[in-house]
Amino acid sequence: MNAESLDGRLLFAIPKKGRLHEKCLEILAGADIQFRRHHRLDVCLVKNHPMALVFLPASDIPSFVGKGNVDLGITGHDVILESQMENHVQEILKLGFGKCALQVQVPEAGPIKSVEDLAGKRVVTSFEVLSGQYFSKLDEKLQLSGGAATKIEYVGGSVEAACSLGLADGIVDLVESGDTMRAAGLHAIATVLETEAVLIKSSTPKNPAHEPLIKLITSRIAGVVAASKYVVCQYNIRREKLHAATAVTPGRRAATVSPLEDEEWVAVSSMVEKNKMANIMDELVTIGAEDILIFNLDNCRV
Repeated sequence: MNAESLDGRLLFAIPKKGRLHEKCLEILAGADIQFRRHHRLDVCLVKNHPMALVFLPASDIPSFVGKGNVDLGITGHDVILESQMENHVQEILKLGFGKCALQVQVPEAGPIKSVEDLAGKRVVTSFEVLSGQYFSKLDEKLQLSGGAATKIEYVGGSVEAACSLGLADGIVDLVESGDTMRAAGLHAIATVLETEAVLIKSSTPKNPAHEPLIKLITSRIAGVVAASKYVVCQYNIRREKLHAATAVTPGRRAATVSPLEDEEWVAVSSMVEKNKMANIMDELVTIGAEDILIFNLDNCRV
């Protein structure tokens, strides 16, 4: 592949590995962005759109997008802030995955019980900027300066081992389930930031002609994200119980109600939140609904 093959194409940066990579591939498939990535190549052409995918480390994507080297990208909200690119990129869509928290963690059996106790001591992290900003404000509040200020030290990985190795009194790291931290004997004493994957574009795009395609891709991805949050619930209910049933399944705008051959019954179809569907089905059974079916969505526009 040469530079000429990318001429006129929208460039879309995708994390090449790590916690966001596999989910990004699912998003692309759901949005019908068709491509074939050849082994070891980090750039590939999209078959059904004038686009190319660029596979980059998630930490580099805000910089590439913010400087206009690529037009769109998926990365973590935390990565944007850590790279100090929040004024150069626009977060156009939260993607609902990669959710975790940047937390201050200390040994559970240790004497430190709050961030005020940790202030002025040694903190190890992969997030120097965010940790530095957080503890700088805390140091200022506690009037700690010079040699008494909190010492932030960078490590590239295995941050949770720093305390047990005697390198730190506390750490700042991303936590998803917390299992790794608990296994290391650590517990959270503060949350610096809640984060998730986001779709971003440059605040000052270099290629205005790509804007219609950016809007199209954004709409498609938004449909995939919405489809992951909702299911379609269908059931039959007696007409006299319809009001009670649709109060449980009101839909996003209104439930779809269709007559049945038996005039005393109607069929109802409604979008419901996926994480509430079990309780909704229970309530419908209690009301008197029958033939309750749940259908997953692959994509939608809502």
